Order: sequence, then C-alpha cells, then structure tokens
Amino acid sequence: MTMNRTDITVAAFNGKAPRIHSSAFIAPGCRIIGDVEIGPDVSIWYNCVIRADVNRVVIGARTNVQDGTVIHCDSPKPSRPEGYATLIGEDVLIGHMAMVHGSTLEDRAFVGLGAIVMDGSYIESDGMLAAGAQLTGKRIGARQLWMGRPAKYLRDLDDETIAANQAGVKGYVINGRLHAEALGLKG
Repeated sequence: MTMNRTDITVAAFNGKAPRIHSSAFIAPGCRIIGDVEIGPDVSIWYNCVIRADVNRVVIGARTNVQDGTVIHCDSPKPSRPEGYATLIGEDVLIGHMAMVHGSTLEDRAFVGLGAIVMDGSYIESDGMLAAGAQLTGKRIGARQLWMGRPAKYLRDLDDETIAANQAGVKGYVINGRLHAEALGLKG
C-alpha cells in the first residue's frame, strides 16, 4: 500500500518497505519502518511506533495496537542467528503504551495497558498478560492470565472474559473505521 500522508511515517529500511493492507487504519503520529506487514482491518492507534529494521514484524487481521505502543524485533546474534521476529496473530488486543519486542502473540492474545513483552516470549491463543506486567522469555498458555513484574501465572480465564476480549476486538475494528472517516482518511 502506498500512503501519501504527512501525519505518519511509513518508510523502507534496508530495502524492505512496510506492507499495509488497504483496510487498515493507521492513526496520525504513527511511525512504521522496515519489514512490517499489517493485515486487513488492523488498527494502529495514535503515536505508535512499529520498527522492523533488524528483523520482521507481522500483525494479523483485526488486531489493534493501541495508542503509544512500541513494537520492535530482535536482531540476529551469534547465540541466536535468526534473532527474534515479532509475530502477532489475528484478533489480538494490545493495550495503550505497551511494548512488544521480539515475541510471538498467537491469535486472540491480549497484552494489557503498559505491559512489556520481551525477547523470546510467547502468548498462546486467548492468553492474557495483565496491565503493567512484564513477561521475559516465558510462555503464557492458552486461556491463562499472568500478571506482575516479573509476570507469573495467576489463573485460567473463563468463557465470559474470552468473549469480552473478542467483543473488544470487534469494537476496535468499528472504531478504527469511524476514526478513519472522521479524519477523512477513507471513503
């Protein structure tokens, strides 16, 4: 997708340019650099930074990355020649001011406000990292809630919480369209 907007930065780095689906909402103030792939109906909210200069970042359909979030990846090293890409599945919720670095978030994962997900971490489907938590190199199982710094298992999530998270995903898809329309970016 080619974007000719002065309120965001979408830039190639080292010969790799971001690939952004035409239905994605990219809010003013965002910076998207390098080997980034953004899927359909994704919303990247105000003042987010997604920088894939040393590895790749993939963001799946209908995922939302809320205001002020930073997403980066980890470069190759002698001990890990492939480094850590950041791979974010479909229908993922990433709260305001979160940091996701060199990690994998499966479909329907949830990262709370201000949480940090560090190199080699993995959040399985419907897994949740609570607001303000820090996950470093660990794996959150499907339907598990972890919290704290460092993050530790708290409990399994019930069906009501899972349903509420998915309602949030649907709401962000609609809200992204409304913001795009209000800003004159679509239509």
